[in-house]
Amino acid sequence: MARLEVFPDADALAHAAADFVADRARASVASTGRFTFAVSGGRTPWAMFAHLTKGEMPWDRIEIFQVDERVAPPGDPDRNLTHLHESLPPETIIHAMPVDSADLVSASAAYATELPGQFDLIHLGLGPDGHTASLIPGDPVLDVVDADVSVTQPYMGHRRMTLTYPVLNRATEVLWLVAGADKREALHRLQAGDPGTPGGRVIAPNQVIFADRTAAP
Repeated sequence: MARLEVFPDADALAHAAADFVADRARASVASTGRFTFAVSGGRTPWAMFAHLTKGEMPWDRIEIFQVDERVAPPGDPDRNLTHLHESLPPETIIHAMPVDSADLVSASAAYATELPGQFDLIHLGLGPDGHTASLIPGDPVLDVVDADVSVTQPYMGHRRMTLTYPVLNRATEVLWLVAGADKREALHRLQAGDPGTPGGRVIAPNQVIFADRTAAP
């Protein structure tokens, strides 16, 4: 079961998450020379990066990967990549998911070859329906075990490219960021490890949940 830490509001959560990531990044760079960090979309990580970029960080040794991405044109506000570029210093190494490809299946396989064997840290969010990454209830992507990257069926207007359970579950550490009262039931089921929700099927050995007061069960 993941450890739960509760913060009074979304800004306090984002500040604590920034401190957490900074500690892991500095330790990893000191130990191995780089820090591999997979990041999900959503407003909470943007707020985290806003705090993170205020401090001294070895950005040229930090490699950012995408947990998931909507299939949309470059620069589209629905693209997580658009907000990563807006949030991070230019020297940061960003490995963008190739959702512009005409062959998304081949592009997913190509992106998988860029991934580290084991991420130092993966950030995950949680939807009110229990989805995480773009592992969506009822989508065949939930059952992909022979590929680290796959493509979903349309969901809320877009197909999506996403990391799959095998790569999530072998991460060194997973940081969940959960904010908002609409996430309360999903967070309760996540804490219980309920495999009936996509989030509950993440079984990486080291997981921590940062939640704001409104989301906490």
